[in-house]
Amino acid sequence: MSGKFKSVSESETTITELMIPSYANFGGKVHGGILLSLMDKVAYVCASKHAGAYCVTVAVDGVEFLSPVEVGELVSLKASVNYVGNTSMIVGIRVEALQPKTGSVKHTNSCYFTMAAKDDDGKLLTVPGLILENEEQLRRFCEGKHLKGLSKQKRELLKSDLSSTSSNEMLTLIEQERCIVVID
Repeated sequence: MSGKFKSVSESETTITELMIPSYANFGGKVHGGILLSLMDKVAYVCASKHAGAYCVTVAVDGVEFLSPVEVGELVSLKASVNYVGNTSMIVGIRVEALQPKTGSVKHTNSCYFTMAAKDDDGKLLTVPGLILENEEQLRRFCEGKHLKGLSKQKRELLKSDLSSTSSNEMLTLIEQERCIVVID
């Protein structure tokens, strides 16, 4: 079991970074893109530790910015492998911001990165299985399996061909939406 399976704790990763003025927008809040870049970094580190190989980002799900991050706060990104398939992993990330002066901590967002392991030639590699050691890890694995299924449904929906749908049918689909159609 040891060579083909790894525990969640073996790859858990936390990165903490000070939010500096160059990360901020004109409103003084940290750009979402800065936070996404940090999330991508921690997902890579976590996935690479689990896979023992180079990993690439395949998809990002559930990014919602719940609370703004301020300049001067310490942002911690906590990542763990929640689910593994054959060549991919779902890494769960929790982002928290600490205000050093007050000690208050706020949860700014959580999200899921699907990462795939690749060899030196760019071919997909099989990743180690996951050893689940507690109820929380079991729950997260089941949520990851569910998320994988939802992602597949979403891809299939987006690939569905609307070219055979008539203009009248499409107009019916959007009649309650906030748009005005001005097609000649």
